[in-house]
Amino acid sequence: MQLAALCLLTLAGCYPTFNWRELRPEGTPLQALLPCKPETAERTVPLGGAPTVLHMHSCKTGDLTFALAWVRAADLATVPALLSDWQRASLAAIRVDPARQTDPAYQWAATVAGASPVQGLTAQGTDSQGQPVQARAVYFAQGAQVYQAAIYGAASDEVRTTFFEGLKLP
Repeated sequence: MQLAALCLLTLAGCYPTFNWRELRPEGTPLQALLPCKPETAERTVPLGGAPTVLHMHSCKTGDLTFALAWVRAADLATVPALLSDWQRASLAAIRVDPARQTDPAYQWAATVAGASPVQGLTAQGTDSQGQPVQARAVYFAQGAQVYQAAIYGAASDEVRTTFFEGLKLP
């Protein structure tokens, strides 16, 4: 019995919940850290008043969902509108009034090395199954590439720090 328990503990140590790995999304200079092997998807979404191809990497581990997505703006002048639309769409997706986007209570001081502008957004909402969900995201740009990195769920400070500080642009 003790041997079986020891084997289980040893195996658990070999498969950590957060197995951080570097991700460099194709077509971008972004470097990121994800705690699990991501799935990749692409779809066209309405952002900035036009159909836009959204590239996404996401994974789930430890009752959390991690997402990293990016779009290419048609031109630099549309970047602010894309950032704003994306934040409003993210809030609406978790059933939070999109007008809260400018509420200081929903903002956090986010930084991403090499990016400008950078905007942090946090909200408590409801997911598509009607369950409460906590979201913490950062929206940022470099040139015409616009990004979102988000954690959905109640992440520890250590997990949030590792994820968000792992975002880097040259």
